[in-house]
Formats: sequence, structure tokens, C-alpha cells
Amino acid sequence: PRPPDEADVVVVGGGVMGWSVAYWLKVLEGWWWQHGMKVLVVERDPMYSRASTVLSAGGIRQQFSLRENIQMSRFSASFLRDINEHLGMPNEPPIDIQFQPSGYLFLASPQDAAALEATVQLQRDEGAQVALLSPTQLKEKFPWINTEDVAVASYGLEDEGWFDPWTLLNAFRRKAISLGVQSCSGEVRGEAWGACDPSAPVTPPSVPSQVYMPDSLEYQPVACAIVVNAAGAWAGKLLEAEGLPRGLCQPPLPIQPRKRYVFSWHCPNGPGLSCPFLIDTSGAYFRRDGFAGNYLGGMSPPEVSLQGPPRSFTPLFFIRHPQFILFQEEEPDPSDLSVDHNYFQEQIWPRLARRVPAFESLRVRGSWAGYYDYNTFDQNGVLGPHPRLENLFSAAGFSGHGLQHAPAAGRAVAELVIKGCYETLDLRRLGWDRLVDGEPLEEHGVV
Repeated sequence: PRPPDEADVVVVGGGVMGWSVAYWLKVLEGWWWQHGMKVLVVERDPMYSRASTVLSAGGIRQQFSLRENIQMSRFSASFLRDINEHLGMPNEPPIDIQFQPSGYLFLASPQDAAALEATVQLQRDEGAQVALLSPTQLKEKFPWINTEDVAVASYGLEDEGWFDPWTLLNAFRRKAISLGVQSCSGEVRGEAWGACDPSAPVTPPSVPSQVYMPDSLEYQPVACAIVVNAAGAWAGKLLEAEGLPRGLCQPPLPIQPRKRYVFSWHCPNGPGLSCPFLIDTSGAYFRRDGFAGNYLGGMSPPEVSLQGPPRSFTPLFFIRHPQFILFQEEEPDPSDLSVDHNYFQEQIWPRLARRVPAFESLRVRGSWAGYYDYNTFDQNGVLGPHPRLENLFSAAGFSGHGLQHAPAAGRAVAELVIKGCYETLDLRRLGWDRLVDGEPLEEHGVV
């Protein structure tokens, strides 16, 4: 359908984050909107062929090092546990997200052991059920693991595992539409936002947005009071200089698309049904994929410690230390979703086979690539209103954990829009202020 001429809220991006925001807006609107809030979700890829949501590994965990991320995980786990109470539809079968409660298993080397133990204590303080395992205990519980160079491991005992991303996205979408949310296919561009005065701290009550039709130069102006930027990996591009006056582009939204590969393989002698979502000391990860010896996994580009970056490396982000600078290896080209199969053979397989000797004889079955909405500033989500454009909200930049945090983040943004403050979780530290002040929030659990 074509977009309407006007709406109260336009949500840019129809992934799980955008539909979560739309759903919570309708749930929470209550008496604040006597005649019902008009919410429009705009998605430029209606087939979701490049959507981060459906191309993810589908994990959910409590094991983060930032308090806000732990709290969002706990909220989302509770939401998913009672998903039919929230998203169930009358006269339709119950929603089954195919949750596999096998837990996450983080392995730490001797130099990282103290940090992992401190992180587990924080997780326990927030109510998460996480166990610390010594190498001996680890070997007893998972005999197929090579414990060489492992000093300690953390294992999630509750509310951790993986589920089907498409089922969750579709459940949010169907429920939101049943509550009155409208949707359309197209691309939102912010050229018309240039009419706003960049020197004004508060914008006019109506923001003109332009929704371009798919594969067409035709566009439909949509007047709205609020825009929520849930465009995922393209959230930063939406606010680039061609979309907003330069005075409104500072600080920039540091969110860029980062391509990540996921490989699937078969190994008949591999870990059995108790196999968790394992995060190796090297950064490689894998989990069971169904039954009968099938698995999937991948790895973000490894980091290297250098005095200065050689030409073969791109310092997408770095951490200063008295003795070294930490650079991340050059990222794959995000212009398409092609897969570099040599990356598995040269980088991932050796790490997997070292940790799980049975994987020396694995056979690759397939692969795909998807996008992280990667926050180059601190790898954490950016939530809340723009510092200069107070009716432009952001809900993006989760750097790989947006799927699992979507139920919590969507509610948080809806609370800000409708009530002007957080009520369920205090996520103020995830706002724009840290970008303005140049003070990143460290999250050590980005996979």
C-alpha cells in the first residue's frame, strides 16, 4: 500500500526493532491518544532478503558486561517466555519461536580470567543465573572440549540459548498490524528535514518525511510529529549530511553496516544435544543447528595488538593502552552479501578444530552473510531523542545483539515517545549524551 499523507509517528525500518517500537507504541498509547495514535512502519526491503533480523544466528544471553544490556536481556527473556500473552492472536495457533535453552558458554584465557569473573558477579547482581567453571569442571561437563589455554568459563544456566528470528519478527509485525499500525514499502529520506532550523533546540511539531516508492523516483510526503530511526545498519546513513543540515549532523550517528559471515557444517562425531552456544577465547563461535550433527558458527574479524596500523589493517576502532594500540583487522566489503569461503578455511576452522578436536573432520554444508548495525563508537545501542532534533528518535547500533534486545529497546523508546521518560528500565546512559561528550560505554561481550 501507498503511505498515508500524515501519521503521528513514522518508524523507519521494518526489522524486529522497528516492529517492536510500533507494537509498544500501540500497547502504551492508552488515554494519551484519545483517537488512537497513527503509526506508520516503512521498510525498503519487504522480502527481508538483506534484513539483519532474519540473517542472524538467533541467540539470546544474559552474559553482558554492561548493566543496561543485562537488564534488557532479562526483560526480553521474560517477554519471550510469555510471548503468547503479548503477541498471540485470537483464533490462531500459539506462537512457537523454537527456543533452544542450551545456554551460552564463554571461555576465558588466563589474562582475561579476572575480567570474566568480575563480569559474572555483575550478571549475578542483576539476577542472571550464571555459573563459573574451572577447566576441570568444564571438561567434566563437556568432554568434547579441549581446555588448553582456558583458565575459567562462564555458563548460562537460565534464559539463554537461541530461537527462530523470523518467527519473532513476524509475530511482532502481525500483532502490531492487528492493533492498527500501518506499513508500506519504500525508503525514507530526510531531505525535507532541512526545513527545520538547525539552531533551534526544539523542532516544530510536524516533521516532513519523504517516502520513495520501490524502484521508482516517485515519492510521497508524509507529515508526522515524530520519526523513529530504526533503520539498523543504515541508521547512520539516514542522518548523513545529505539528509540533515550540517548543524544537525553533529555529533554524527556512528552506525555503519558491518558484514558478518555465518557458516553451517556437519560433523557426525561432534557435540551432542547438550552443546551450548560456545564463544571461544579466539573469538570464534558455534552452536548446534537442529539435530544429527549439524552446527553453525562464525567469527568477527580478529583484533591485533600493534604500535601502529600496517597497511593491511583498517583501524575501524581502537583502544589506547600504555603499551599498545588495539586495532581490528580489515572488515569485509559490505556493499553486497557475498561470502568469502576462504575465511572459514583459513580463520575459523583452525580455531574450531583446536577447541573441539572432532571438528577436524567437519564438512561445510552452506553459508550466508548478514549485517551488524555496528556502532563504531562503543558497540552499544543508541536510544532516545537526537540532541538537537527532539522529535527524531534513534533505536539502532546494537552491533549484533539487537534481535535479543528488541522487546526491551522497543518498549523503552515507546515510553520516551509517549511519556517522555523511561519507566520500565533506566536506559539513559544509552542516549546521545555519551556521543556528545565523547565518553563511550564499554561492552566486553560483543561477539
